[in-house]
Amino acid sequence: MNEPNNQSQNPGLQSFIAGLPKAELHVHHVGSASPRIVSALAARHPDSKVPTDPEALADFFTFTDFAHFIQVYLSVVDLIRTPEDVRLLTYEIARDMARQNVRYAELTITPFSSTRRGIDARAFMDAIEDARKSAEAEFGTVLRWCFDIPGEAGLESAEETARLATDDALRPEGLVSFGLGGPEVGVPRPQFKPYFDRARAAGLRSVPHAGETTGPETVWDALTYLGAERIGHGTSSATDPKLLAHLAEHGIPLEVCPTSNIATRAVRTLDEHPLRTFVDAGVPVSINSDDPPMFSTDLNTEYAVAARLLDLDEHGIADLAKNAVHASFLDEIGKARLMTEIDTYTTNWPQ
Repeated sequence: MNEPNNQSQNPGLQSFIAGLPKAELHVHHVGSASPRIVSALAARHPDSKVPTDPEALADFFTFTDFAHFIQVYLSVVDLIRTPEDVRLLTYEIARDMARQNVRYAELTITPFSSTRRGIDARAFMDAIEDARKSAEAEFGTVLRWCFDIPGEAGLESAEETARLATDDALRPEGLVSFGLGGPEVGVPRPQFKPYFDRARAAGLRSVPHAGETTGPETVWDALTYLGAERIGHGTSSATDPKLLAHLAEHGIPLEVCPTSNIATRAVRTLDEHPLRTFVDAGVPVSINSDDPPMFSTDLNTEYAVAARLLDLDEHGIADLAKNAVHASFLDEIGKARLMTEIDTYTTNWPQ
């Protein structure tokens, strides 16, 4: 079972976090499907192995290890079969984010998972863009995309993802970055260099996962071969002082997802989580939810977890929120606007 977060001891801090304007940089598209949406999609596609009953879904989302998590994740991916499914999922994710006062999010999307299941690439792009524009108009939450390679699918998926991300006739307006997800064990980072080179040449930023379930050498590879500008997770970086110094010196942020790391057994307990080590070493960090409904969490909960691990007050939490904005790929005007919004909210607290 997922370790409980036990953050209810400070309701004032909880209220502050709930109202705080926030940015999220590491959150997955399919992995953000709420139980309600998963249940509806499963009912729509009864040949899937995903249960429709909410209690059964809770058991379904209890992971034994990272490999089991990937297995469950891919079964939910299989529920996204039409452009209408894609549009609904994307729009509803934005609605859930808005309820948490997430003003800006870089949503990691794996287009290969949809196109290989027969969804037309143009229809897929139109669906996410329509949802993005509607959500920004209706909820005020700005979405941008990171297209990521599902590493377990091999170089075929890398080629297709790079094509979709760099083809001027297909590339969506909201696309800002290029990533690499899936299992790390047995999926070395260097083989993906040509695809990251193409994406970076097309103006996309490099944000691969690394060092979540493997050692710090995977993070080094992501930096050396993939030109990583941020690292997804990077949990094992804490074991390599030279790597920590490098990340701090070059201002390369880690996208930290505490509850996710416990749920996938990348870290045994929250008290053992290396977040404090990162901060003490001067490494920039952002706080994120990764696959929130699957891990029975959300971004507000992750901020509460971080506040406990780092012993933060309201001003410290606000600084953490500004770290995420600074590390984002939002344009400078948008960054300044969101920074001001965070400062104004903090100055006027309590309301």
